[in-house]
Amino acid sequence: MKRKRKRKISIVSMLHYIRLVYRSALFLMLLITYIRYRLDRGEAIIDSFEKIPLILSVIWAVFFVEMVLRFLPSKYESPGCQKQFARNYMKSGSTEISIPDNHATVLVALSWIVFNGIFGALHMEGILDDGIMLLLCSAYSVCDIICILFFCPFQTWFMKNKCCSVCRIYNWDYAMMFTPLFFVRKIYSWSLLALSVALLIRWEITFYLHPERFSEKTNDYLRCRNCTEKLCAHKKQLKSLWRQIEEYSSERIRRLRK
Repeated sequence: MKRKRKRKISIVSMLHYIRLVYRSALFLMLLITYIRYRLDRGEAIIDSFEKIPLILSVIWAVFFVEMVLRFLPSKYESPGCQKQFARNYMKSGSTEISIPDNHATVLVALSWIVFNGIFGALHMEGILDDGIMLLLCSAYSVCDIICILFFCPFQTWFMKNKCCSVCRIYNWDYAMMFTPLFFVRKIYSWSLLALSVALLIRWEITFYLHPERFSEKTNDYLRCRNCTEKLCAHKKQLKSLWRQIEEYSSERIRRLRK
């Protein structure tokens, strides 16, 4: 009996894991710093970080560079965000543009605005401070990668698309991530938010001018055989591993009960 050949993790997927590691580390650092300064000094996390401009500059630069690179075609980025570029448009021969999840984008946008509007209202009432809004952004940045690698509620509950490659709202991620920064009145926070919105606007303009690039029926670049990310294979391996762990645990429990 032949064993199934395991796929090696792609470079694009590996880069997702690297982002997950440093974004998780950043979130933990912000959380620990926030708790420490609130309990020990009663100082706002914004003030504490402004006293160490190097850390603030590095954090700002990392996300700024990430977003700037999204404006350019790259073989090291997910096909989900690269389908907007003309060089990645591979004509399939079909002229039938089909994007079934397009109407769900309105529901996603409204849900996100309402959800973050609650935090914004609490911030304006003085219940939440700027530090919480920064923590919220950092948490979103971690969740963004979790959505790509493991489970995406937007894909499952709203968009119903088959994978990230055909996702209609892929390049909304930074604008969604930095939404809470709207309430943090600092140049560095608003500059990140402004760039993320510019990225979203560019994406939407491209979609309405060239919808054929976003449809799997008209763009062969979005077909599975041309995918450079191979996240579906990776996710299947994770599901298989999880299933093996469950079977092993069940067997151990069964033996202990004997």
